[in-house]
Amino acid sequence: MNAFSIEAIKYATETRHYIHTNPELKYEEHGTADLVASRLRRLGYDVVTGLAETGVVATLDTGRPGPTIAFRADMDALPIIEETGLPYASKIHGKMHACGHDGHTASLLLAAEGLAESADRFTGQLKLIFQPAEEGGLGAARMIEAGALTGVEAIYGYHNRPGYPLGRVFAKSGPTMGGSSLYEISISGKGGHASRPDLAVDPIFVGTAVVQGLQSVISRRLSPLESGVVTVTQFHGGNSHNIIPVNASLIINTRDGSPAAYAVIDKELRLVVAQICEAHNATAMISQQMRIPAVVNNAEETEFVIATAIDTVGADKAGRIDTLPTMGAEDFAFYLERIRGCFFFVGNGEDGAYLHHPLYDYRDEILPVAAGMFTAIAARRLAPR
Repeated sequence: MNAFSIEAIKYATETRHYIHTNPELKYEEHGTADLVASRLRRLGYDVVTGLAETGVVATLDTGRPGPTIAFRADMDALPIIEETGLPYASKIHGKMHACGHDGHTASLLLAAEGLAESADRFTGQLKLIFQPAEEGGLGAARMIEAGALTGVEAIYGYHNRPGYPLGRVFAKSGPTMGGSSLYEISISGKGGHASRPDLAVDPIFVGTAVVQGLQSVISRRLSPLESGVVTVTQFHGGNSHNIIPVNASLIINTRDGSPAAYAVIDKELRLVVAQICEAHNATAMISQQMRIPAVVNNAEETEFVIATAIDTVGADKAGRIDTLPTMGAEDFAFYLERIRGCFFFVGNGEDGAYLHHPLYDYRDEILPVAAGMFTAIAARRLAPR
């Protein structure tokens, strides 16, 4: 079921290289979506395009009663200048597949071929979701709004993981990847001349106190048994060399390892900012610009995926992981808030660059491994009862 022909793997590799050479940023994935839709139609899937602008959903209906499950791949690239020097490197300056979404898409297309050929052994329905804008565009949430999960009972997806043995498949039950929030903080004081700070309320001075105070959110207000990060990524204020400005602004990025950690971080961040500003006679407005929840895997589905992985790639190349492999965010979390499922990982090798790095590259060797997991999951979940 998960043994792909040399020709199929070669085609999948060429597909990945083509997508890598022609990267498209979030909500610009028109060429990639066209390639995906065309391939799936040739394989006999019922294809719907234009979901969440550039998303694609393909359905394989066996015509026999049974469950409906879904697999997901993301299609967008990143605004990074590639430095790999590979023969198939990006030909679009400033755009790069630096997170492996080219491989995620190509591996699901490879699986789609095997799944279509085996449809007579299945019951129920299979949906393949090719999603735009995972990189900060909340593409998963928009795909859900567009109806991508209608009728779906369980969903599965994966991410390649640099730093882990090539082709190793692993998963974690419960919180698995970090949630991410983006806050904009606007501090209002009282402007004045640089020579008379006593007559002003300096929002830059207050802002520096906020920067320092925010570090207490993780070190003193979050349980050491929970995971979290608070990072100030931007600080803006003033436009003159001798004037204390009225306003200053900060951009804050937070990461949380679980819904419980997020609740603490969100509450305490707001409290710290308000109290520090009040102590200095300044005021603050806090606006949450974005929220991606933590990826929380269903326990039963995770055990199912781990068992499937052991049977598919062998006990020496598969297993569970008990700690968060990353605090990086993944909007697959939105799917898991709605239905049960599991987001697993496939090792991309212990050497090589990390995700979002100009030298990163998805390893072609794991295309059939990931595709094999999809086909194995389908063979079990859609087997006749």
